[in-house]
Amino acid sequence: MKVLVGLSGGVDSSVAALILKQQGYEVIGATMSIWGKHGLAVSEGKHNACYGPDEVEDIEAAQNLANQLGIPYHVVDCVTKYEDIVIKNFKKEYLDGHTPNPCVWCNALIKFGVLPEIARLNGVEFDKFATGHYAKVEEENGRYILKRGIAPHKDQSYFLYRLKQEQLKNIILPLGNYTKDQIRQIAKDNGLQAADKPDSQDFYGGDYNELLGVEDKIGNIVDLDGKILGQHKGIWNYTIGQRKGIGVSASEPLYVLELRKGANEVVIGPADKTFKKSLIANDLNWIAINGLKDTIKCQAKIRSTQQPTPVEIRPNGQDEVEVIFEDMQKSIAIGQSAVFYDGDKVLGGGVIKSAS
Repeated sequence: MKVLVGLSGGVDSSVAALILKQQGYEVIGATMSIWGKHGLAVSEGKHNACYGPDEVEDIEAAQNLANQLGIPYHVVDCVTKYEDIVIKNFKKEYLDGHTPNPCVWCNALIKFGVLPEIARLNGVEFDKFATGHYAKVEEENGRYILKRGIAPHKDQSYFLYRLKQEQLKNIILPLGNYTKDQIRQIAKDNGLQAADKPDSQDFYGGDYNELLGVEDKIGNIVDLDGKILGQHKGIWNYTIGQRKGIGVSASEPLYVLELRKGANEVVIGPADKTFKKSLIANDLNWIAINGLKDTIKCQAKIRSTQQPTPVEIRPNGQDEVEVIFEDMQKSIAIGQSAVFYDGDKVLGGGVIKSAS
């Protein structure tokens, strides 16, 4: 069986390719080229991100790995699609005062969509597509189920919740049953150059304003009563729950509570006001179940680093659900994803529309 492996130049995808080759698959390597903003200069000391000019170094590292493993290697031009899908969504969401998660959109639409699609159009023949994500795919009663990786603090199923059944059917995730330490050790034992390479820390290594490309839009920073406490240069410079760098002095720590696009206001307040009991999520994608018809109890994550927490989910219209948390949650950000779990099984998820 031929497997196309998405290579990033990092240790995870490198070991994924190695494991698949050791298991007897015919492995082909491919790296998606997505960097098209050649006029931007990423801030000094802010490298090692997924999107940036040091993509050239990643491609070189992936080519070297392919040479070391003795596998064919391709660079797939995904620049136009990436900018049309991921960057446009990123800009729109930030300028609307939301907090997008570009990695979620990139995985579902580019890495597991455009990359293998364009590779096939370019004549690369393969049966399955694989990546170095820490998650698992299993078939249950004719349905393909996404499951959490065994390492709780490395599990990446949160970023993959938008994958469709046709995608899940055709992918292999070799690292789901490994910890990060085990993967680094395998890389060292096999002399892979990426063994000690640090993980990518962010979507973009520079200042987000470099990507947004907009001029300052002066507005007010206000408290919950509407009292003006200061000024800002654009609501997109703030995120829900932010404490540092707000630009307002006070006798107690203040946090960003709300970003009001219409009024061009940043609302701040004390820590206790950052906690919410429920949220509404829309733009849903279901994996383990075929939609939600009745209220269910399960677990949810509202950020990738969080461990799943008990919730009750209720249908709230055709493509919306209400999620009620057992425990109050801090800093629920509109635009981020809420992902729903039944133990280690991903039920599905959606984009956070509001919180209360």
